[in-house]
Amino acid sequence: MRNILMTVMMIVVVVLLFNEIISKDSTGTQAQIETQGNAANTKIGAINP
Repeated sequence: MRNILMTVMMIVVVVLLFNEIISKDSTGTQAQIETQGNAANTKIGAINP
């Protein structure tokens, strides 16, 4: 029983950390990757052959 409780608590902590670090609205890793990707796409689109 104790092992199951520890496992569930660890999963909850991982989910909370993921939501805080990766998925945060404007400052999370996902938002930063999207911002930099959009900037790169804009620069690539502005290149004249």
